[in-house]
Amino acid sequence: MKKSFHIIYFLSLSSFSLFGQNEIDSLSLKINPKWSVNNFKLNTTYISKQKDTLKITQFKFYISDFQITYEDNTILSDKKSHLIDLEKPNTTLLAITKNNKKEIKSINFSIGVDSLASVSGALSGDLDLSNGMYWAWQSGYINMKIEGTSSSCKTRKNSFNFHIGGYLNPYYAMRKIEIPINKLQNQINLTVDLERFFSEINLKEMNSVMIPGNDAMALANLSSKMFYIE
Repeated sequence: MKKSFHIIYFLSLSSFSLFGQNEIDSLSLKINPKWSVNNFKLNTTYISKQKDTLKITQFKFYISDFQITYEDNTILSDKKSHLIDLEKPNTTLLAITKNNKKEIKSINFSIGVDSLASVSGALSGDLDLSNGMYWAWQSGYINMKIEGTSSSCKTRKNSFNFHIGGYLNPYYAMRKIEIPINKLQNQINLTVDLERFFSEINLKEMNSVMIPGNDAMALANLSSKMFYIE
């Protein structure tokens, strides 16, 4: 009975919704955190291409405006913002919609939260302020948060903190990503590679970005290079 309800619900949508449950007949999105070719884990020691030894203790980011374009140019889209938090593994698997067994041409999504949400006041769910991903109405949501420690950082407790955000020009930090797929599949495996992020950061020189500005914009550009399809 429960499964029948889900199928009917999926078919009734004009746009699709994301759920934290994977049905056999659904198309799902799986976020796979990596460090280069290896599976990534929080609180594990890694060495960057800059020769920095580091541990990442927190990694969160928003995926918004998710869109699938099929080979026949039909489109499914979801305008919501979804918080991916590696401390909560259930957030890395999202059941998207009923699998219609059509070839997927590409996916599009944004990293971050748009300006409208940033000025809308207290929101609920993944945009709840209690998630720790909001600065203030002047600065809006944090699009991506990466925190950890490294002996390269001459800071208190050798910590680094990268809070990437900003919704007002010239510091609009939301980034749109388009990835071609050209496959028939029932699970989209989206890799986010943290080694790519740290490969261009020298932690001795940059280890704290916590407000909108030029540094946050540079990190936003860098964060968009982290995503690819396996």
